[in-house]
Amino acid sequence: MTNGFLKNLFKRPVDSTMVILTFLATLIIVAILTVILTTITISGAPHLSWDFIIKAPEEGMTEGGIFPAIVGTTMLVITMSILGLPIGLITAVFLHEYAGEKSRLANIVRFAVNNLAGVPAIVYGIFGLSFFVFFVGAQIDNAFYSGSLKWGKPALIWASCTMALLTLPVVIVSVEEALRTVTQDEREAAYALGATHWEVVYKVVIPRAFSGILTGGILAVSRGAGEVAPVLFTGAAYFLPELPSSFADQFMEMGYHIFVMSTQSHDVDATKPIQFATTLVLLLLTFSLNFVAVLMRRRIRISRR
Repeated sequence: MTNGFLKNLFKRPVDSTMVILTFLATLIIVAILTVILTTITISGAPHLSWDFIIKAPEEGMTEGGIFPAIVGTTMLVITMSILGLPIGLITAVFLHEYAGEKSRLANIVRFAVNNLAGVPAIVYGIFGLSFFVFFVGAQIDNAFYSGSLKWGKPALIWASCTMALLTLPVVIVSVEEALRTVTQDEREAAYALGATHWEVVYKVVIPRAFSGILTGGILAVSRGAGEVAPVLFTGAAYFLPELPSSFADQFMEMGYHIFVMSTQSHDVDATKPIQFATTLVLLLLTFSLNFVAVLMRRRIRISRR
């Protein structure tokens, strides 16, 4: 069967050329990823230890560990997901289940989502600083703290809000695609049993598309965990050994930690081992979060079958 497919393929030069080009492009992508992961693993693994995980940075960040950065990154990702995923889900449900094909509001929302997806991350950082920190935070301070500086400064909550905005287009597009996978027959069967539109959406469509919704969450976490520019202005600290005690505190973030050590350290060569080890931990943390979400999605699919 394979030999017959290859014979038919090479009888059509255009098809065979496209298959070869696609195969080569795939090999190049896999090779680049392999080189990157191998380089980071080889350079970072020898410096990875339990003390490196549980200790705070010391000696101008040339000694110690990255525990505050790990905690800060985890808190950022969790808070960002709590803020962004529900809004993305509600928006996608509205666009696909409630807005008609000729809805002017739906067209405006889709236009806004497409434009948000193309905005550079640094622009989100500037927006978060000007809107969340200088406007919203300052208004809260004036209203409840007599103008004293409490929320009108870079903080974990403002960085999370900015990151939620950054990942919102990814969530909306992914969830809307997941909702499209639910067939019209399933909807009509629920309507035939007397279900209302909301009951169909809540009890049929969303449960059937839940694995795809988790995929949107996975993509959002993957992007949010590695972005530096938005948190650069809205909450990340250069050196902060203490853990954040509230959402109004600044925090260390692993991506920003790597950026600072590689560009602003007084001795970049001395921090190279920590740079690679921190990068390896960031990758492992991101892969772990994704792996947990993938396992949840797989268990849901198996239980539904």
